[in-house]
Amino acid sequence: MNVFQKAIYKLVPRSIKQSIIKESATKSDFSKWMGRVFFGLENGTLETNENIFSIVSRLANVLSSLPFKMYKNYDQVNDEFTDRLVYFPNQNQSLDDIFKVLEVSRNTNGNGYALIFRDIRMQFEKLVPFNPNYVEPILNTDSGDLWYRVNNGGKSFYFHNSDIIHVKHIAGNGNWKGISPIGVLKNSNEFDKSVREFSLKEMQTARDSFILTYDTNVDDDKREAIVADFRRFYQENGGVLFQESGVTIEQLKRNFIAGDMKISEDITRDRIANVYNVPNIMLNSGGNSFSSNEQVMQMFVDTNLASTVKQYERECNKKILTKEQRISGLYFKFNLNGLLRGDTTARVALYHGGLRDGWLTRDEVRIKEDYAPRGGPADMLWVSGDMYPLDMDPALRKITKRNERDVSE
Repeated sequence: MNVFQKAIYKLVPRSIKQSIIKESATKSDFSKWMGRVFFGLENGTLETNENIFSIVSRLANVLSSLPFKMYKNYDQVNDEFTDRLVYFPNQNQSLDDIFKVLEVSRNTNGNGYALIFRDIRMQFEKLVPFNPNYVEPILNTDSGDLWYRVNNGGKSFYFHNSDIIHVKHIAGNGNWKGISPIGVLKNSNEFDKSVREFSLKEMQTARDSFILTYDTNVDDDKREAIVADFRRFYQENGGVLFQESGVTIEQLKRNFIAGDMKISEDITRDRIANVYNVPNIMLNSGGNSFSSNEQVMQMFVDTNLASTVKQYERECNKKILTKEQRISGLYFKFNLNGLLRGDTTARVALYHGGLRDGWLTRDEVRIKEDYAPRGGPADMLWVSGDMYPLDMDPALRKITKRNERDVSE
């Protein structure tokens, strides 16, 4: 923001911001914004389509459970600021709760918004998620700045883009709003719903069928009596049926699941996986091409999660941290190592290579495996060949007789 915008910010926006959530804040539940994230098409689809509910909840749970920390030149920072941000970004939520709300909004509406409150020194004070259906990005043609119009109670409030965390799916050229994945899947969902309704209607209307076999010597009157007796038994849905000599009753088996229903289900799952850029095995479909869980997670991170976490990191680094803090080396970062650790065999091979090649310490390995560091030599880098410290004088290393030579020559 320029000097004029900062002046306006100090004089006006704080009262405006407070007016937006004052009713919710007094109730201590943010009811006006939070807990009412989904409306219309997104809400109906998320609550009635188990496949979309499954993938949206998995994506939100994975991202919100990732370690999110602040670093300074690769060293983790733990101070009052990070404690407030992670555990008390507002009086009712922790940061992982807010990330989960934003990610669910992003994967349904296509956009997730959160308002940054600042104190008189322009430092971070509070973070509150918005309902995406009430927010509209607007570009100021005079200054070129992006603003967000927030509708609340029949009134419109405007916030500069530096005060809004905005995470989104891809957007078309010239459009600041992300495309809704559920909107993209609308035709697929309607087709899947039609197939399900048709199959359900078939199962509800189809009645049990039987084959009545009787000998050729049964006369017409007796045949009509047998059929009438069976018709009565069928209409009364049970009872006593006397099977006379020469008459055989055989029930035709019913198939309650139409063959086309499973094909439609598989097609819908594949389309959902394509739209959300996840391996279809995450929707319990396919997965035969993966030989290990490590391959599945690597593909998931490469095609989906890496770009998502980068978007969250950029937004937080740009809008929560000040320019001076960024220049000093501070930055936020998600840790994806937990998803890529693989099985025991893969981790042992990785750690073994890192230890012997001198780019991992034993304490770093212990920390990755949730063991307490030991300090001392365990916090030193070693090199292979009887494992010497990297900074050790080569002359002090133990030398075998075969490698000994007269240094006086």
